[in-house]
Amino acid sequence: MINFEALKQSATDAMNASIDVISSPHTLFQFVEIGAIYLVAFLLAKRLRKAIGLTHNDPGDGAHTLRQLAYRLGDILFPLLAIVFLKLTTELSEQFQFPGWILNAALVIALMLFFNSCIKAFVTNPVAASLFRWLGLPILFLHLTGVLPLVVSSLSEISLSVGNVEVSAYGVARVLIFGIFLFWLGRASNTVGKDIIRNQKSLDVSTKEVFSKIFEVALFCIIFILLLNIMGINLTALAVFGGALGVGLGLGLQTIASNFISGMIILLDRSLTIGDFVELSDGQKGFVREFRMRYTILETYDGKDILVPNEKFISDLMVNWTHKDPKQRYRVDFSVPYETDIRSMVEFIKEAVCEHPQVISGEEVPFEERPDCEIDSFGDSGVNMFVEFWMEGVDDGKNRVGGDLMLIIFETLRKNGIEIPFPQREVRVLNDRINIDNPSK
Repeated sequence: MINFEALKQSATDAMNASIDVISSPHTLFQFVEIGAIYLVAFLLAKRLRKAIGLTHNDPGDGAHTLRQLAYRLGDILFPLLAIVFLKLTTELSEQFQFPGWILNAALVIALMLFFNSCIKAFVTNPVAASLFRWLGLPILFLHLTGVLPLVVSSLSEISLSVGNVEVSAYGVARVLIFGIFLFWLGRASNTVGKDIIRNQKSLDVSTKEVFSKIFEVALFCIIFILLLNIMGINLTALAVFGGALGVGLGLGLQTIASNFISGMIILLDRSLTIGDFVELSDGQKGFVREFRMRYTILETYDGKDILVPNEKFISDLMVNWTHKDPKQRYRVDFSVPYETDIRSMVEFIKEAVCEHPQVISGEEVPFEERPDCEIDSFGDSGVNMFVEFWMEGVDDGKNRVGGDLMLIIFETLRKNGIEIPFPQREVRVLNDRINIDNPSK
């Protein structure tokens, strides 16, 4: 039989003990300490954010990566200062042998709030943020309360042996948790590192791309080695794997290795840079938008992306239109009748072409780079003329000026009473008497 009176008495004694503990001067003093600590931490964090402009003023989405990181650090100043003050107060309480269990509980809560603030400030991916909250916060709570070793030992006892390999629930959970964390950390670090390198104004585009690739490869190798350590794989066994990998590179992966090395050569010798307009031997052409480990992305004028293996830039013929100088010379052909006053026509055509905003012209421009109109040849129906001009960029896509100049030339000729000739044929009938009965005579 359950003794309800005894249970009731025990509950009453526990409630009275709890009330005594809560109402004791030491407990009230700890609550006052916690309130004062949070108030001081809040005021000090607010003062520091105002004093440090990088953490106070929102830089916006287009700001430098380090500038955005500095602003996000301001969001964790308050919980960080609260943790520091709570830890100092807890250590002092232990030194003077004051009961500080409420301070310890407040420190645990502050650490969890700080971890959540870090997730909110630095993890922008919603999926990764949810994983960190639902996995990281419970693990941190178990660690702070001292229960995590018991959970680890319980999971280690749940194991499955497959031959000489023993797989435990703890090992699987550890690989999954740290694998997800390392994968996110690698992607985030790669993005931030590349942004920092590419925002260095003292480096040219090619050097930035070289450092970006070296940083990406080094980061990948470090994360791969860390993941192997977490999985419990002996790194000395990688010597045999490295030999096998070398044989594989020499046989089946030589194309991938060649493209990777070709990409590094392209970046080092600066034969290609971001924004160059190139034309390949097979007729494909476009702007260089991005260098990858295996290929380079060319963007055409119609918005398509061409993935060109890096080896093709080394082994095949390539025309780089904007490698040394972005200025290009172009030509527009047209015809005028033979009775045209060529000398006067040439002058007003050149004046009309110079008015286009993208055509390089003016007295400060060298004479050989100014627009010029000349005779090309004598045709069947008229005099074949051409206009040569220089412009910044490539005459296509958004910089298309050839069509504009043809319209300007057409309107200028019409304005001055000059018609563009077209082929004409004159038929002469030598004998107008035709024998209807015998047409052949």
